[in-house]
Amino acid sequence: MDEGAVSLLDLAARKTADPALRSFAARLRTAHEDELTALRGLRQRMGLPDTDVHQGHEMPGMVTATDLERARAAEGDAFDRLLVTEIRDHLRQSAQVSRSETTAGRAAEAKERATALAAAHEDQLSKLEGLPGVHG
Repeated sequence: MDEGAVSLLDLAARKTADPALRSFAARLRTAHEDELTALRGLRQRMGLPDTDVHQGHEMPGMVTATDLERARAAEGDAFDRLLVTEIRDHLRQSAQVSRSETTAGRAAEAKERATALAAAHEDQLSKLEGLPGVHG
């Protein structure tokens, strides 16, 4: 899920009209890159395959190719609204998926990572909702 969000956040660096939203998006992009690095390391340590089992799926909270096309076409406030909507959905769903892993997962390291991700995404969501002009 983070890979699609990072692609959208890359666009935000160039397209976001609101400076506070642009700054938030830059921090979130960095955090997501760090998460991806940690998750890839965890996947490797757990001996899981290097494949995206969700490739081509449109799951809740996932920034899809269609979403990215719409984002590329949007400008100004329309882009900002799309960014906020997509990132809000992404953070909510990824926190929910992480919470599910904390209760249903079997590997201690994965459960610890999921706990940290759920807390981080809930905190990021709170910060997003606290930005001027952003309403949940």
